[in-house]
Amino acid sequence: MFYIGIDVGTSAVKLLLMNEDGRIERIVSKEYPIYYPKPGWSEQNPEDWYTQTIAGLKELISGIDKKEVAGIGFGGQMHGLVVLDENDNVIRPTILWNDSRTADETVYLNKVIGEERLSEYTGNIAFAGFTAPKILWMRKHEPDNYKRISKIMLPKDYIVYRLTGVHASDPSDASGTLFYDVKNKCWSEEMMKICGLKEEQLPAVYQSYDVVGTIKEDICTELGFIKDVKVVAGAGDNAAAAVGTGTVGEGSCNVSLGTSGTIFIPSSEFKADRNSALHFFAHAAGNYHLMGVVLSAASCNKWWMEDILMTSDFAREQESISNLGKNRVYFLPYLMGERSPHNDPDARGAFIGLTMETTRKDMTLAMMEGVAFAIRDSYEVAKSLGINIEKTKMCGGGAKSHLWRRILSNVLNLKVEIPEVEEGPAMGGAMLAAVGCGEYESVEDIAQKIVRVKETVEPDPEIALLYNERYEIFRRIYPCMKDLFKAMRT
Repeated sequence: MFYIGIDVGTSAVKLLLMNEDGRIERIVSKEYPIYYPKPGWSEQNPEDWYTQTIAGLKELISGIDKKEVAGIGFGGQMHGLVVLDENDNVIRPTILWNDSRTADETVYLNKVIGEERLSEYTGNIAFAGFTAPKILWMRKHEPDNYKRISKIMLPKDYIVYRLTGVHASDPSDASGTLFYDVKNKCWSEEMMKICGLKEEQLPAVYQSYDVVGTIKEDICTELGFIKDVKVVAGAGDNAAAAVGTGTVGEGSCNVSLGTSGTIFIPSSEFKADRNSALHFFAHAAGNYHLMGVVLSAASCNKWWMEDILMTSDFAREQESISNLGKNRVYFLPYLMGERSPHNDPDARGAFIGLTMETTRKDMTLAMMEGVAFAIRDSYEVAKSLGINIEKTKMCGGGAKSHLWRRILSNVLNLKVEIPEVEEGPAMGGAMLAAVGCGEYESVEDIAQKIVRVKETVEPDPEIALLYNERYEIFRRIYPCMKDLFKAMRT
């Protein structure tokens, strides 16, 4: 049997065809645009996701025995606000996870409603990228559109709806809306009142591996399916990536360097961060997880290489860099503001420590180190909560860089394991589909049986010590610039 994983990402939809043994048969990727109508704004057209998903499915299953396709699962960019009217038509472009327009609404939720109450209601505080502040922004700035809202969806859930006709979500993605009570795994009545919503405006919540429906008949005909294909709820991209890398049990960890960067640590118990520097969300495997999010990770590399250095040869820029731990240049990777642990949409990127001797290689290395240091910021919070890990998986586009693997291993002073399959959310989506269709007993079962490590990067004690000293300087830079960032906005 075949299982399809679909990752509704920020820059493209990635589709993966996996057989019952976990072997990848084919991968297809279809890009779509991001729109930046104002500084700090980031939007997409949901129809682009759907159009490219259908085009990708046609290419993915071309030439295979379509009756062998049993199920489809999803991963997807989190927090994006998809609003539908009473006829299920999209009301406005989706406001994405990395959109920072909701600074005022975030302050209102955290300061007026209060972080303590928010944590009580949801297990988290407000961040500018979350869905709830976007609803408040719409209520204030687009009241006519706000009044038309019949259903609120998340990006992957919108594609599930288009394929099945079912309005559904899952606990991991719902956790990032700030409408969801993570501890009790239900929509929060208090948060719905604050945002002026009714529960019928929110989708039903299924476990990530639960079957929510089957592909609609007309789409089956278009794609050439000759029997029902089951669709499971899927998971937010980071939870799906964790499944894809086998990060499902206590003591495990996954670092993802995609458009954003995350450190993802599963937990069997609810143990929210009292300082609210990290998110505490439900996991696709059925338990919980702590997560720190760096809004700009591999996207920093893309910006630096393509827009500044004007090159597409990323590997060549990195190939002769060897002075790990000895660079005197620092980089703040806050190109789209920052989430964890600073929660500051006004934060901006900056190079610090430039001299007449600074080279192109120094700045390239500083950019990569800055992302790793930002990941460590969240790791330090996790350690302060008593969490102890000895190694981490690594996935995402940044994981393809051998240099970045070494940097991260030494900055975190952890073993870094690279899975044989580095497809993250799409792989996790296919695995969830296999569980939902009964191919495997549980998420833990499939992770244990099919996830394999192809490479382990060990930290070098001398380099790790040098990076520890440099990190102590890095962590002092943002507090010195925080007020300046705010002044730059006003």
